[in-house]
Amino acid sequence: MSLSAAEGSKTCAHERGGELTLHIPVPRCVTSSHAINPDAVRSYDLRGVVGRDLGLGDARALGLAYANVARANGARRIAVGRDGRTSSPGLERALIAGLVEGGMIVYRCGLGPTPQLYFAVSEGLDGGIMVTGSHNPPGENGFKIVLGADPVYGDALQALVRGERRAAEGGRVESFPVVGSYVRRLAQMAHEMKPFRVVWDCGHGAVGAMIGPLVQRLPGEHVLLNATVDGTFPAHHPDPSVAANLRQLQDRVVTCNADIGIAFDGDGDRIGVVDSKGAILWPDQLLLFLAEDVLRSIPGATVVGDVKSSRVLFDGVQRLGGRAVMAPSGYVLIRAAMLREQAPLAGEMSGHIVVGDDWCRVDDAIYVALRTLVALSRRSGTLADFRENLPGTVSTPEVRLFCPAFRKQQVINEVAARLLNSGARVDRTDGLRVMTDAGWWLLRASGTESKLAVRCEASDPQGLLELCRELSEHLRRNGVDAAELCPVERLAAG
Repeated sequence: MSLSAAEGSKTCAHERGGELTLHIPVPRCVTSSHAINPDAVRSYDLRGVVGRDLGLGDARALGLAYANVARANGARRIAVGRDGRTSSPGLERALIAGLVEGGMIVYRCGLGPTPQLYFAVSEGLDGGIMVTGSHNPPGENGFKIVLGADPVYGDALQALVRGERRAAEGGRVESFPVVGSYVRRLAQMAHEMKPFRVVWDCGHGAVGAMIGPLVQRLPGEHVLLNATVDGTFPAHHPDPSVAANLRQLQDRVVTCNADIGIAFDGDGDRIGVVDSKGAILWPDQLLLFLAEDVLRSIPGATVVGDVKSSRVLFDGVQRLGGRAVMAPSGYVLIRAAMLREQAPLAGEMSGHIVVGDDWCRVDDAIYVALRTLVALSRRSGTLADFRENLPGTVSTPEVRLFCPAFRKQQVINEVAARLLNSGARVDRTDGLRVMTDAGWWLLRASGTESKLAVRCEASDPQGLLELCRELSEHLRRNGVDAAELCPVERLAAG
């Protein structure tokens, strides 16, 4: 079976926002009694330690459960992809077995980043499942699920994993090597780029499977770091939102005299950027950089940022004549807000950025990297010039602190009660964003991990120290170790 792929002009029709409402079949004759581990079901996907939280039985049961939901929604042609983790091939085979048992025609995309799977779905398929642990440690893995153009999450995901698992006829597997089409579509942007010197850090993640053919089509000089796919991630942890994971990239950018450095997470939907001086351009700063470019062509456009983003982003969008919207964190929630607000651009501090005026309206970090190169080509000056001209603030990066899943919301509620009694200024868009004379601090529950996400921002180092101490004390009173947030001795040194 062949699919139409009009590569020259086709845009991806991802039009619906908000949480997906699915038709869940009423259980009748169930062929599988294996119950998917509820501990692996997160807000936006399934994820956990392989062999403890997730196994081959869970993968097969998920495939069969998804097949039943897909049939009820008139869907049958389903893409499956996987990242480079050592457990991914086995989980992929078990998942496909369940999908085929449920009557699905499975289009196997093979190894590649999650955005490549989204692209495959946009080429005329009915949905898809990606086997990936994203930015999590090597021993963890999971599944990201879409039906039609939309992610399956929240109540819809809970209903899917609890739904019936009935076999059906007609299932089979088709090979669907989409990487060539994906690379060609991405490379169409090459004519808008100047010949920059770029260092790309794939972090041994799934982007390494397609980065070589892509950069061969781009102008300039390109240096590849950690482009061999290795699910043990020997160079560093595959999460570009953590400064320590960008040190190798920073060093190489400086030694190569590069214009920019770009890093990806394990499955290619998060981006990290380093400027020509080796300084990190944090995701909210990158979002403002992209917003500057977008607002030149779409005056007055809306830009969506999450509650972890700096006030510099929101103030900057307004200064440029745009409309700034604050939304809850979470890549599916940011995308939903973007669609609801009809915004051409949205992003969050974890490095998920979604472009709504082109492409597939999904968090594709490879596409965002190319958009960044195009935006840099259109402006005078360097990325370092842009960063250095931003209003002066000091802040922590997003820090994620371990907290058992059952305790996350309890901790937030207990801190909120104390703040209410003290008369603090609190925004409850997502967790607690607390405004003080010194600046603001944020406490929210991670939607993908057993962690609390925290961040502080102030006008000067002393103010940041005060905020970190205040937040750390709240967390200490609730039994959460916040030493990683902002070591007092480093802050005091300014």
